[in-house]
Amino acid sequence: MTSADSALTQLSRGTEEILKLDDLNQRLESGRPLRVKAGFDPTAPDLHLGHTVLLNKMRQFQDLGHQVIFLIGDFTGMIGDPSGKSATRKPLSREDVLENAKTYADQVFKVLDRERTEVRFNSEWFGQMSAADMIKLAGQHTVARMLERDDFSKRFSGQQPIAIHEFLYPLVQGYDSVALKADVELGGTDQKFNLLMGRGLQEHFGQMPQIVMTMPLLEGLDGVNKMGKSLGNYIGINEPAIDIVTKTMKIGDDLMWRWIELLSFDISLSEMAQLKLDVQGGALHPRELKLRLARELAARFQGAAEAEKAVAGWNSMVTGEADASMLPLDELVVPAEGIRIGALLTLAGLTPSNSEATRKIKERAVRVDGEVVEDPQRHFSAGYEGVLQVGKRNFARIRLA
Repeated sequence: MTSADSALTQLSRGTEEILKLDDLNQRLESGRPLRVKAGFDPTAPDLHLGHTVLLNKMRQFQDLGHQVIFLIGDFTGMIGDPSGKSATRKPLSREDVLENAKTYADQVFKVLDRERTEVRFNSEWFGQMSAADMIKLAGQHTVARMLERDDFSKRFSGQQPIAIHEFLYPLVQGYDSVALKADVELGGTDQKFNLLMGRGLQEHFGQMPQIVMTMPLLEGLDGVNKMGKSLGNYIGINEPAIDIVTKTMKIGDDLMWRWIELLSFDISLSEMAQLKLDVQGGALHPRELKLRLARELAARFQGAAEAEKAVAGWNSMVTGEADASMLPLDELVVPAEGIRIGALLTLAGLTPSNSEATRKIKERAVRVDGEVVEDPQRHFSAGYEGVLQVGKRNFARIRLA
């Protein structure tokens, strides 16, 4: 296998689609360092593991000697990315964008090599663009072409409003690739239309069109929905190590493989294949592998020492020898009339449903503050703080509000 073939194998890991694969192979074979771009709109101040799927791929390019560009969309953030939205997204103010962007650069260097990362803001070129320039850019595509985008098409056919400025977003993102002379652009699968827009605009401006690499949208802790703060199914990269470990240990066994493929640097694809065989054959318990992943993630974002303390804390908790204060505290909002134990277990993420919670109670597998719960009608009110436990290894330290 040539060095280009080896690089292509590594870079293809976890990708959904590469357009065009032959072009990427040719550019890798040229030996020229590629300019690899990924854009992030600062819609929130903190990054979570879902964001790191792209960052991890950027780091792989860095380790292969290529130049990565972390583009902060301070201009596009004021438009609001309409990708996957069923309604017009509220644009952020300039102040909101700048405040959120402040924390981005420091966070990304928990994954990227600071010395080999070019951090750019797209206001650099759009801030200098005149209204006439923007009109010329808007003339590069038709409304019909924009309506080929799935989310725009659905909103149009469903008579949902589409603001004119939303049509500008794909064009503006595409022009970023022209301004940066990108060889490769990375994005989530929901960004494909915008990424292809970059290819078209680069050709119009006489540049070689970029390779488009789409990455899967990482499922969150629930194993179903895209990781995001609005659903509370995320792990923030700035969270304490004990939170990272505790939350990672709660993911399902099927989701574990997906997370390993997209998030792990330490476990190669060949090793992952062997680990799957070990788990299937009973030689390895999924819990051991999950803990290995949890340790890796905690070490990456909070340092090796904090990761080891967190793993030790989790281990001592499941053996019943730990102080409950080692667990992260989750504040849960409950109805004014309070909440029953089954619904509380589901709200805390310890059971997938109230019926499953009831079944666990019948099995005497539920504890509150170390005591077995036998009454499924047990009631909790705002102000309660304590530790819930389902089975031997699922814990939640909560405070009700």
